[in-house]
Amino acid sequence: MIRALCILFLSFILMSSSYAQSQTDANGNLEISLELNNPSSEINNGTAQIKVKGGTPPYQYKWSNKNTSLISKRSKGLIEGMDHSVTVTDSKGNTASKSFKIPAESITEIFNSKVQPAVDFLGAILFWDPFATLGVYDPTVYISHENISPPDTDIEQNNYLVKKWLVEDGGEVKKNQQLAILEIDGEETILQANYNGTLHQIVKEGTLITPTSLASSAEELTVGRVDFKSEQHLLHPNGDIVTNTIPFIVIWLIFGSIFFTLRLKFINIRGFKHSIDLARGKYDDPNAPGSITHFQAMATAVSATVGLGNIAGVAVAISLGGAGATFWMFMAGFFGMSMKFAECAMGVKYRVIDSDGRVFGGPMNYLRYGLEKRNLKGLGKFLAAFFAILGVGASFGGGNMLQSNQAFKIVSEQIPILQGQGFWFGVGFAILVGIVIIGGIKSIAKVTEKVVPFMALLYIVGCLVVIGSNIEGLGGAFLAIFDGAFSADALKGGFIGVLIVGLQRAAFSSEAGVGSAAIAHSPAKTNHPIADGFTSIVEPFIDTMVVCTMTALVLIFTGKHEGNSGMGGVELTADAFGSVVSWFPVVLAIAVFLFAFSTMVSWSYYGMRSWTYLFGRSKKGELLYKFMYLGFVVLGASVSLGAVLSFADMMILAMSFPNIAGLYILAPEIYADMNNYLDKLKKGKLYLNPKFVKSSS
Repeated sequence: MIRALCILFLSFILMSSSYAQSQTDANGNLEISLELNNPSSEINNGTAQIKVKGGTPPYQYKWSNKNTSLISKRSKGLIEGMDHSVTVTDSKGNTASKSFKIPAESITEIFNSKVQPAVDFLGAILFWDPFATLGVYDPTVYISHENISPPDTDIEQNNYLVKKWLVEDGGEVKKNQQLAILEIDGEETILQANYNGTLHQIVKEGTLITPTSLASSAEELTVGRVDFKSEQHLLHPNGDIVTNTIPFIVIWLIFGSIFFTLRLKFINIRGFKHSIDLARGKYDDPNAPGSITHFQAMATAVSATVGLGNIAGVAVAISLGGAGATFWMFMAGFFGMSMKFAECAMGVKYRVIDSDGRVFGGPMNYLRYGLEKRNLKGLGKFLAAFFAILGVGASFGGGNMLQSNQAFKIVSEQIPILQGQGFWFGVGFAILVGIVIIGGIKSIAKVTEKVVPFMALLYIVGCLVVIGSNIEGLGGAFLAIFDGAFSADALKGGFIGVLIVGLQRAAFSSEAGVGSAAIAHSPAKTNHPIADGFTSIVEPFIDTMVVCTMTALVLIFTGKHEGNSGMGGVELTADAFGSVVSWFPVVLAIAVFLFAFSTMVSWSYYGMRSWTYLFGRSKKGELLYKFMYLGFVVLGASVSLGAVLSFADMMILAMSFPNIAGLYILAPEIYADMNNYLDKLKKGKLYLNPKFVKSSS
């Protein structure tokens, strides 16, 4: 009896990780069966293997997963608990389809699958393209040639033998025509053309490609190329047409930045010198209301924006959009300076300082009370509450869990003993963060004013060393940037694709328009709220125009922006650093750790101020939030929460909706305050720090 129960239990365990399903087409010609596998409790690693009986080979497999090739029998990286499908077509056009779902078993898989629909919903709003919907432009990506590559390329495991070319070099081919027989670790695969065109053989017949020989090249495995007589649609591996949309959130952020640049008459240029003077402390008044200096406010804001996006995000952007994306990234940072000016000025103007000297400010205040002054009390209260809710969610996700998750990933790669110890890494990280944030904004500001200059200098020096070692390519690099910005290769999405990739990275990186920096600046010691608008001008300059551009130049100078061999953003940048000095990835790991740490410290304050707006200003409430925040630090480092992190990261972008909407209404007030301040500056009516009076005399 016990033995029978054991066998039954073992059978159940095996069934929970491997499932078989079958389907036959309407004519009974094709019979397909699926073997579904959930190999571990990790999320998004489900696989489906297909077997076909009947029909006439060769078969084509169209998977719902866009990253799976039409000739691949196996789809991987599938989300557990979500619906997927596959359609098999034989050479005579007979088809059979099957929908399937890989059961989610672990708690993280179940949670991930439940949150994914919310991610899809929010993504549909943030990344909706109104121009394509209205037919203003064609979002389809066109290409002039197709690279012929094997399915599911894995350079770390497989050996590839080009066994036989079925079409001669220079020969004409038709769509779906068989081109070559490729042997992958002893198993033959037929490579087919997806387009009509002329074949050019790149790898000669009989050539064996090993992981070692391929890994030594930055290029992806391409055995041949089909050139077209006229441009064709670019297709995903599964045959779906690739489109380059202009996301609504990018339009919202960039349009807002351009609007305030024009409305404030290019204050990003006119006020830059004064911004530097404020950061230096030239106008610091020790008796002014507030708790931190202009420089500390700037350092806190910069520490939140200079983070993983400047390393990983830029690497992904450059690999997708090519060198030309750097130009548009730089331009978006330029316009973002004016947006930062507007929100930070209002963040200080509408702040509240209680009897204990605690400061409560940010978009919540100017949305509520600024709009109330314009008889828009109801709208103001709604926008303020909406912003605060998003701020709390964003602080736990994009400002916290995402940072600790990626910090653990890069640090554990450099210190192998940490691998598999995410929980304890998270605990240690939480203790470090807790030491800083428990003390409040004064403690946070004291740390950021020291950490930010050090981490920025460390990273920039590392970048300069890499660039300096490849200085002979200076002219070519800048030529590639400008040429790629306006006449991009169609494989990079053409002009629209490169433009959007660059603008999107800059908008996501500097957080100009998100409103977070307005919270950081609200405690600044000043009698002139507009002064912190000026102080903030330099922040997008540092974050996007300097740090992001340095990352892009490192990738371009080392040639890593072309063909990333499937690497992620952080790995791609580390590979670029390592190509110059073998131990440089260690420097990068330190920089990533510091970037993540500083971002988490600053976002704890942003989230706490959003929390106190929603639930009251009690010190107990603030302490509760801080302990919750530290708990999420541990969670982020120790658990994979893909959809949860994506959703929380999107909330940062969503914060720009209520923020920018309110700033449009307040634009006349911002303009009037700016002119009044500039008039006082011109007439010498502003307080001047005695240290600078002595030095100037």
